[in-house]
Amino acid sequence: MSVKVRLGIMMFLQYAIWGAWSPVLSAYLENTLHFTGMQIGIIYSLLPLATIISPFIGGQLADRYFSSEKVIAVLQLIGGLLLIYISRLTDYTSMMWLFFLYSLLYAPTMALTNSIAFINMKDSEKEFGQVRVWGTIGWIAAGLALAGWRYLGSAPGADTLLLAGIFSLILGVQAFTLPHTPPQKNAAKPWAFIEALKMLKDKNVLVFTIIAFVVATELMFYYVLTAPFLVSEKIGVSSNSISAVMVIAQAAEILVLAFLLPWALPKYGIRTVLTIGILAWPIRYIIFAIGSPAWLVIASLALHGFCFVFFFAAAFIYFDTIAPSDIRNSAQSFITLVTYGLGNYVGSLFAGWIKSMFTTPEGVTNWTNVFLVPCALTILCAVAFMALFKTDAAKAKS
Repeated sequence: MSVKVRLGIMMFLQYAIWGAWSPVLSAYLENTLHFTGMQIGIIYSLLPLATIISPFIGGQLADRYFSSEKVIAVLQLIGGLLLIYISRLTDYTSMMWLFFLYSLLYAPTMALTNSIAFINMKDSEKEFGQVRVWGTIGWIAAGLALAGWRYLGSAPGADTLLLAGIFSLILGVQAFTLPHTPPQKNAAKPWAFIEALKMLKDKNVLVFTIIAFVVATELMFYYVLTAPFLVSEKIGVSSNSISAVMVIAQAAEILVLAFLLPWALPKYGIRTVLTIGILAWPIRYIIFAIGSPAWLVIASLALHGFCFVFFFAAAFIYFDTIAPSDIRNSAQSFITLVTYGLGNYVGSLFAGWIKSMFTTPEGVTNWTNVFLVPCALTILCAVAFMALFKTDAAKAKS
C-alpha cells in the first residue's frame, strides 16, 4: 500500500477509538450510572490531563529515542486491553483511576499520528486534509457501528468503551505497517520540547496559543454536554440513535477537510481560515442556547466542520509550517498540550461545573443558560483574534 493509504488507515483507527466513546459516554454516565455533572466532567477531563503530561513522553521519546510507529503500536495495544476491562466497571472511583491510566497511553498518540503524517508528506498544506479526513470517517464509522450494534439488541451503555478497545487493538497491529519514522538522534538540541516552548517568543504564536487555549475550553461544552442535551426532553433524540445523529458533525468535517481546507488555505491564508473557524463557534452555541426548533439544533451540528477543521486542524498545519525541522514532533505535542491538554482539561471541569450550576435538585437542566456561557466566551475570542493575530500563510512559511 502507498504511504498515503497507510497514513489514512492510521487516522481512521486513531479517531474511531475516540469517536466510539467521546460523543456518547456522558449520556451513559448520567442516565445509566447516575454520575453527577462534576463526576462526568472529571471523567472527561482525564484525557486532557494526560495530554498535558504526554509531550514529555510521546514527543520526547519519538524525537530522541524510538521510532514513532513503534511507540504508537505499543501504546495502542496496551490501551485497547485496558479499555475492554474498563467497559465492565460501574464504580466511579475505579473507572476514574483506570480511565486516567488509559488516557496516559492514548494521549501521546494524538500528536504522534499528526507528526508521522507531516513527516511523510511532501506538501502538508495540500495533503494533510486528505489524510486527516480519514480520521473523521473513522469517527463516523464508530458512531454508526455503535448505533447499529444497539439496534441489533445491545443495551446502550458500556458498549461504547468496548468498541473503542477493539479499534485500539486493531490500530496497535496496523501501526507496525506505518512508514519507518526514526528519531533524529543527531539533532543538536537534547530537549526538543523546551525548544518548542521558545516558539512563544513570536508575538503571533503567543497570541494564537492563548486564544487556542480558551477556544479549546469551550470545545468541551460540545463534547461533554451535547449528547445529554440532545437526549433530554427539550430535543428528544433517543439513546439508541444518538451516536448516529451526532455523526452529522463529522460528515461536515469530511467536506471541509477534503475539499474546503485544501482550497481555502493557499487562496486566503492561515489567518482568514482561522478567523472563519473561530466565528463558527458562537453561531453554534447561540442555536444551542435557543434550543428550538429541534431540527435546527440537530442541523447546527454540521457547523462542527468549520469549528473544528478551520480552527484546530488548521492550527496543526500552522505549527508545522513554523516549527524547525528537528523539533516537529515536539511542536505538534506542544499545540496538542495547549488545546487537547490544558484547554480541554479546564473545559471539561468548567462544563461539568456549569451544568451542575444550572441543574435543579430534581435533575432538570436549564440548557439555555448553560450554552450562553461558551457563546459569550467564543465571541470574545473571535474579537481578540481578529484584532491581534496578524500573520498569514506566506509569513508562516518564512
